[in-house]
Amino acid sequence: MVTGDASYIKKINRALIIREIMKEGKISRADLSKITALTRATISAQVADLLEEELVVETELEHNPVGRKPIMLSLNAQAGYALGIDLDAGHATFMLSDLTGHPVTTEITPIQSEAYEDIVQLLASAIRRYQSRCAGSRYGMVGIVLAIHGLVSNEETIKFVPRFQWQDVDLKQDLERAVGAAIHLENNANLSAFAERAYAHHTTDNLLCVTLYSGIGLGMIMDGKFFRGHEGFAGEIGHMIVVPGGEPCACGNLGCWEKYASETSVLRNILAAEPGDTSDMEWISRRFAEGDEQVLDALNQFVYYLSIGLNNVINMYNPDVVVIDSELLRMVPDALQRIHHQLHSQISHYREITLSGMGRKSCVMGACALAISRFLNVPVLSLPSGDELAD
Repeated sequence: MVTGDASYIKKINRALIIREIMKEGKISRADLSKITALTRATISAQVADLLEEELVVETELEHNPVGRKPIMLSLNAQAGYALGIDLDAGHATFMLSDLTGHPVTTEITPIQSEAYEDIVQLLASAIRRYQSRCAGSRYGMVGIVLAIHGLVSNEETIKFVPRFQWQDVDLKQDLERAVGAAIHLENNANLSAFAERAYAHHTTDNLLCVTLYSGIGLGMIMDGKFFRGHEGFAGEIGHMIVVPGGEPCACGNLGCWEKYASETSVLRNILAAEPGDTSDMEWISRRFAEGDEQVLDALNQFVYYLSIGLNNVINMYNPDVVVIDSELLRMVPDALQRIHHQLHSQISHYREITLSGMGRKSCVMGACALAISRFLNVPVLSLPSGDELAD
């Protein structure tokens, strides 16, 4: 036997047990043994360790019609806390969650200055405040994950953030020096995909999440892991060309997908046609309900170009589930049906296309979930549904 085999197997078994406890909420040792196919001796030994570490707690099942009340195991949600941060243009969203992924608090802080040093100071100040808040728990703050709306390398350095015009900055290192704790950086679309897998789509290991807000991002979970590409920049699908020779994009190409199917592009096109108005989601919803031709045409074009891009993405990655995260698309009652009707190629194979139930919170929820995953060393989480947190 190679040295380390026993400890490796123990680590795998521990992760499997924690995952099932989190998935079920409450479960007995006997049922854990049945579900995991691990011996009762293995379950007992592992659970004893988890109880000693205060990661798991025991409770009696209150309602049991026959025999003794079984002792149920559940995760000690208050043993520690995860901090997720979504750094976007104009504001930063902070979410503190317990170890089951349930949000304890959510805070949106305006960003008054886009200078790099000012943003580092703003983030560090908030992180220190949350660290103090969590200090009384068994493990304190177990992880901090920061979502970046731009290119993040496999080494977690920032290559480019369009909205801040950051290039080649080491935000991870600068923040770690400021707060004295490990910080993990991840692309925002990847974190949205992670949230969808962790909170909603527990039975798939092949999921794509398309986010359609300021641009278009693609988060990819393949075989239960992030698909990042050679340097970590995979998923910049918004710059796939769907209209050769079309509208110029800031990336340097013409006819990029996000110029036709992002929410920002739709709002811009409506405003260009009616410059006297201020177009926002509430305004569009009202005009759509009134049957306004300008808005109807814009939304028809939006669904049309969205379908073109989705067709390409599905053919490239053959996903099980495609989740679309778009506030605008939720306004169109038959949007998913219309998309399905335009995906009629014989080679477009997928099981489900659905709208996100979490909306804009999916990114910061994914950040919390990833922090929990790293702390517990459970790569694939199954957390309680996040539907109640939808926008």
